[in-house]
Amino acid sequence: MIKQVRLTSLLLLASLWACIEEEPAKDTKTDIDKLQYVDPFIGTGFHGHTFPGATVPHGRVQISPDTHLFGWEASSGYHYDDTTLYGFSHTHLSGTGIGDLGDVLFLPFCGSLVEVKPVASFSHQDEEASAGYYRVKVQPWNIMAEFSATERTAWHRYTYPPNTTASLMIDLAHILQSDWGHHVLESELRVIDDHTVVGYRKTKGWAEDDPIWFKCVFDRPIKTYQIFENGDKVSRNSAEAKDVRVLISFDETYTVNAKVAISSVDEVGAANNLSELQGLENLEQVVDQAQTKWRQELEAITIDTEDQSVLNNFYTAVYHSKIAPMIFTDLDGRYRGMDRAIHQSQSQPHYTIYSLWDVFRSWYPLMTIIAPERARAWAYDLVDHSEKGGLLPKWPLNGNYTGTMVGYPANAILADAWSKDLIDSISTTVLDAAVQASMWQEAFHQRHQGTRGQNVMPKHIYYKENLGYVPQDKISESVSYGLEMAYYDWCVAQMANWQGENSTAEQYLEKSKAYRKYFDRSIGFMRGIKSNGEWNEDFDPRFSDHLRSEFVEGNSYQWTPFVPHAMADFRDLLGGEEQLGVWLDSLFTTSSHIEGENASADITGLIGQYAHGNEPSHHVPYMYQYSDRPWRTQEVLDTVLYHFYTPSPEGIIGNEDCGQMSAWYVLNAIGIYQVTPGLPELFIGRPIIDAASIKVENGHFKIKVHNQSPDNKYVERVVLNGLELSDKKFNFGELQAGGFLEIYMTHNPV
Repeated sequence: MIKQVRLTSLLLLASLWACIEEEPAKDTKTDIDKLQYVDPFIGTGFHGHTFPGATVPHGRVQISPDTHLFGWEASSGYHYDDTTLYGFSHTHLSGTGIGDLGDVLFLPFCGSLVEVKPVASFSHQDEEASAGYYRVKVQPWNIMAEFSATERTAWHRYTYPPNTTASLMIDLAHILQSDWGHHVLESELRVIDDHTVVGYRKTKGWAEDDPIWFKCVFDRPIKTYQIFENGDKVSRNSAEAKDVRVLISFDETYTVNAKVAISSVDEVGAANNLSELQGLENLEQVVDQAQTKWRQELEAITIDTEDQSVLNNFYTAVYHSKIAPMIFTDLDGRYRGMDRAIHQSQSQPHYTIYSLWDVFRSWYPLMTIIAPERARAWAYDLVDHSEKGGLLPKWPLNGNYTGTMVGYPANAILADAWSKDLIDSISTTVLDAAVQASMWQEAFHQRHQGTRGQNVMPKHIYYKENLGYVPQDKISESVSYGLEMAYYDWCVAQMANWQGENSTAEQYLEKSKAYRKYFDRSIGFMRGIKSNGEWNEDFDPRFSDHLRSEFVEGNSYQWTPFVPHAMADFRDLLGGEEQLGVWLDSLFTTSSHIEGENASADITGLIGQYAHGNEPSHHVPYMYQYSDRPWRTQEVLDTVLYHFYTPSPEGIIGNEDCGQMSAWYVLNAIGIYQVTPGLPELFIGRPIIDAASIKVENGHFKIKVHNQSPDNKYVERVVLNGLELSDKKFNFGELQAGGFLEIYMTHNPV
């Protein structure tokens, strides 16, 4: 097990620690209300794809406005540039590049129950969002709509103008990204009594088979209602069709409250989940409970800075990192497994929406620091996914394999958890699952034929196992898969080594060197190699063809440095420290022009050809630590932290991707970063705060940054518990044990 805690040093410095331990406490404001700095509108513009609606940490419900139905910008259902309001649905994705969900749409309106669906508008002047609360004026009727949430329920409050007919639409046909194939398979709705509506729908899109049930209870009696089935009125109290909606009007009233619970199990589950609201009598109490939960989450890490923009960016980033994954277990412990069957959880909750390819890089390492018990639960939950469905997932969505993105990234999560003592049982099962995910499984591939799930076991793995590399002329995305799989195989080697499986460790360590096969020494780039062993002659390091070249969402400039497990070897392949420095300087200073008519839209946040808006680049600034110019790390980080993260709707430079973009900011803002998940080493970067305090099991790990300013961007020296760190890095175990890290900044490169 990799711990490497300098326990001897800690013991020798016990007396010194007693003297210095209090200093950062004075510099870190722990009594501020961090919620004031959370702005859910950050990332709702440009391509951030976040949503502003109300949710609780890792809650199943995200009650949020839907303003954008088609195209890439509809991924979360909301875009800040919009003025049309289709309504408020109960489930949303945070920052993804593909859309789904948008389940069970409500829209208040005024007037009679007409056959045409009402469409509303809104203005940002009449809109407000904070952690756990959202409100907006619904126009043209001037209705105030307000929302909050618990884990599995939403509370709606609609305040109608006086002397109007208070009406409401529930639309089960509403869908996000129908132009990308997301559609309703079936739906049902029943008006149970004059206060209660229940319903169900199943959709097919990113998730192949996605049922959801809901139960809604109003505090006002329903006066009249009209149900529509595939556009036609029906005279009964229920309907079953692909297109089902109900229009409801209430007795004369100004305010209508609605409690809505959802379940992916059945109608009984939705009804049971409503009990989360037991004892909560109004919206204010729900908001208060939600915000209490958010305060508890934000207390895990506290920073001190006079820069208000940093405060807003930082605590909003922590907020965004706590949205996904979402709880997938009903209150009674039942959940839908990856085999699509209903299972009963004995104790551990189960989750969904793991954007694994994105989040293994920064989000999971951050969670192991600020939420270690959840990080442990998520690792075990991924193993449950494997046991139920037959293979570790790549991007699981509501009990569905989607196969989205590259390789088998769950291995990186499991290796990082194991390296930090979060795998404390079933280690053999974990290793077996990781090995199985890395080897060609014909049966799994065939079983998911014709669905997105097929790509959980893509042919890239077949070629890797049979040829030792992925041939560019046989399958697209070959180099990206080859590089990522080399890293994931390194993760297997680490786990096998910890388990004492020496033969497996040696086998996978050799596989982890496969990145060398794609590196052309003559040009200093990774490039496609054909099945006959020859290089792809048609090569331009700037060229991108989205999903149809040898590189995924990028080009050779952006993918060549993806060797997080072997950066010293990559340096040597280039010719040494100086040549690595020259290559990196070229990456960051060359023209940002991207070649290709179908270049990936994910290539954003460019510094030269470095693309911070997409995940494969996120470790690259730290590669300078292996070169002859390590200070360049701080120069690049300074640019990214101050220019690519801003407290505005456009403030996230690329897709938020379920917390990854935000987690990168949180770690780097306090001056630390784990470059290689699975290797628990934390590098010192370029802190932009004056002090930080992280809660750990036995106290706090405190950071004091001396001489921090916009001009003093370089790290002069680093001291941990009184000992200077000559290599400017330390181990996770030292953070976990609590301690005092001092970072001294200067205006001169060091």
